[in-house]
Amino acid sequence: MPTKNVVDTFEVKSYDTPDEKRRPSKSVIDIVTVGDYTLGRFSFEPGWKWSECIKPVVNTRSCELHHEGMVAAGRMHVRHDDGTELEIGPGDAYVIEPGHDAWIVGSEVFVGYEFDSKAAETFARS
Repeated sequence: MPTKNVVDTFEVKSYDTPDEKRRPSKSVIDIVTVGDYTLGRFSFEPGWKWSECIKPVVNTRSCELHHEGMVAAGRMHVRHDDGTELEIGPGDAYVIEPGHDAWIVGSEVFVGYEFDSKAAETFARS
């Protein structure tokens, strides 16, 4: 007997009307919750640096979140506490482990979409 596909829910939300907005210095963070997932669109202006713009909000030595996402625009440089560094840009999928600082490279606004619910739920929240 063939298996029948059943869709219990179908939900769509727009980052243009997010469930939550956070606006620390040089940052626009829009959060949507779709089903069991919390997703974030992170936009950072040129001159943004985690240790200057987000650290005062969360009061940790470095960013303690695990990030999974993709870059839609702009470039970001990431330096882990162990000294390893990388740069991410448009079209890159990324995983960034806890214990890092990051800053925007160049004059373009960085736009990244985060898929890790914990990071989206807690980033830049005091």
